[in-house]
Amino acid sequence: MAGTKGKQKTVRDMLLSLALIGLTAGVIYLFIPHDDHAPDLKRVDYRVELLTARRAASYPLAAPEGLPDTWKATSVRFQGDPFQTWHLGFQDPTGQYVAIEQSTQRASAFIDEASQGARETKATQTIDGRTWQRYTGGRYDALVLKDEGSTTVVAGTASFAQLTKMAEALKTE
Repeated sequence: MAGTKGKQKTVRDMLLSLALIGLTAGVIYLFIPHDDHAPDLKRVDYRVELLTARRAASYPLAAPEGLPDTWKATSVRFQGDPFQTWHLGFQDPTGQYVAIEQSTQRASAFIDEASQGARETKATQTIDGRTWQRYTGGRYDALVLKDEGSTTVVAGTASFAQLTKMAEALKTE
């Protein structure tokens, strides 16, 4: 029986240590701030990049005009190799993402990439006299316009109503 008392003390010490660790973790959890909402995205000014890209592009680049200030431009880029590709990203007034993507890349590959795997539907809509094809599913929904020499995709997590507002605002010069 001499050895039993030592084992009981070891188990008791282990349980006390676990309780102390749990209490410490709980106190730390309570005092460290948790912020579950998305971070506020910084607004970017895309005017200089747009002017530069319009000079370099072999097709008319689209950018919105007349959108309210509640639409926040968050990203912009133009790449010339291996395909000419224009990207302009926005946060819409509801906090959803909307992107304008244009490229000279083969349409099917570009649409798949720009729409994050969305698939063509039978639905179309006419915006400013041009027929846009609806794509849905995947990560984004999208409106697609195939032009001579380039493809334009307006895609994002926003509703089709918001994607349509962006497509309606697009101007090419």
